[in-house]
Amino acid sequence: MTHKPEYGLIGLGTMGAALALNIAEKGNKIAVYNRTTKVTDEFIAASGALRDQLVATASLKDFVAAIQAPRKIILMVPAGPIVDAQIEALVPLLDADDLIIDAGNAHYADTNRRFKEAETAAYNFLGIGVSGGEEGARHGPSIMVGGAQSDWEAVAPVLRAISAKYEDTPCAEHMGAGGAGHYVKMVHNGIEYADMQMIAEAYAVFRDGLGWTSTQVAEAFEQWNTGPLASYLVEISGKVSRATDPVTGKAMLDVILDQAGQKGTGRWTAIEAQMLGVPVPVIEAAVAARNLSAKRDTRIQGAERFGSPLQPLTSDDITPEMLEKALTAGKILCYAQGFEMLDAASRHFEWSLPMSNIARVWREGCIIRSDMLGDMAEALDKSSSQNLIFSAPFCDMLMDCESALRATVLAATKAGIPVPALAAGLSWFDTMRTARTPANMIQAQRDFFGAHGFKRLDDVDAPHGPWAAQ
Repeated sequence: MTHKPEYGLIGLGTMGAALALNIAEKGNKIAVYNRTTKVTDEFIAASGALRDQLVATASLKDFVAAIQAPRKIILMVPAGPIVDAQIEALVPLLDADDLIIDAGNAHYADTNRRFKEAETAAYNFLGIGVSGGEEGARHGPSIMVGGAQSDWEAVAPVLRAISAKYEDTPCAEHMGAGGAGHYVKMVHNGIEYADMQMIAEAYAVFRDGLGWTSTQVAEAFEQWNTGPLASYLVEISGKVSRATDPVTGKAMLDVILDQAGQKGTGRWTAIEAQMLGVPVPVIEAAVAARNLSAKRDTRIQGAERFGSPLQPLTSDDITPEMLEKALTAGKILCYAQGFEMLDAASRHFEWSLPMSNIARVWREGCIIRSDMLGDMAEALDKSSSQNLIFSAPFCDMLMDCESALRATVLAATKAGIPVPALAAGLSWFDTMRTARTPANMIQAQRDFFGAHGFKRLDDVDAPHGPWAAQ
């Protein structure tokens, strides 16, 4: 009798197909099912040497029957109601202790709800964040797991085996109960939005301020990827800058429409940060920039009505070295805000998020992987709640790069080049080192129109101002 697989996967789209092949390649038999049978047939036909590790099924009933109990069933279907519908269809077919694993881009609140529903049902539930795109899913993603410790332990060997490795250390970790894994993945995506936006802003300074060609920009990114900015996103930015359009022969960047797509996960990060009362202005600026990029017709109308603000820059205004330091500072500030949000969420939801391990999980496989993350993990080992801007080596790096960040924002503003994420980072950093902000004016205003009261610097018990006489 042929040994049944312990794992099954539903949803053979780009990510699902890649993940199934990854699992199979690591020596695990896996049953697969897709609502459209033709997709399953095409997947099996293209699976090559891994064909014997795959069990194709044509119905949900056959799929469940093909898996050895207790089953581990991975869902790779679109987030939202489709996940709920798929779980509802599965439940009558499952046995006690079968495990449903949602590996899609779910909102953490949905995962919390599904986790609670599973507590009173026969099946168990995990929500896992998977980062790395198609390439990562196929050859090693970063994996962030949320759910019961016992369920994590049941799947940890396989998830660690298929994950990316950083110096032989698996980039797969249990983050906490319920939606903790998907929450960490959400913040990861918010940082991703910000990192991409700041790189795009540096590109804009090169292109619109200094008049550089895409080839010159590529050379700068390639150089930067050998220093403090070494990361996946800087690496691929060099590659896309150097690419040539096979249709026109022009630089590939020069024929791409300037309207950035999004799936909403960066927006979720900004919204949830506001709910926690944690400022993440670099991420918020990046989300707003994507939204503005979508308004191309309005932007064209604005250029026609008000004229283009663009003015040329010279090497006296900005240099590649200054821009590299500015981007280094922006990157540190962006990550610092993301980890501060995670620390606040850990306390709010009572998750005990493994802060330093989050940094370690992100060192390989995921989109925001960066050489900085090793130092961030060490800093978080020493203090998981101290903001990274106060930790070594980032405090010294910021002091070294701050003037370049300020000069870059000033030069870009002078030239009419929008750099919202870099500017937001600078403003946040300035606020973080301002001992006395103008918030006293706000408190006076609130008390004037709403009698909300205030605290005094001298601790005198007089919480209201003499506004009645004004």
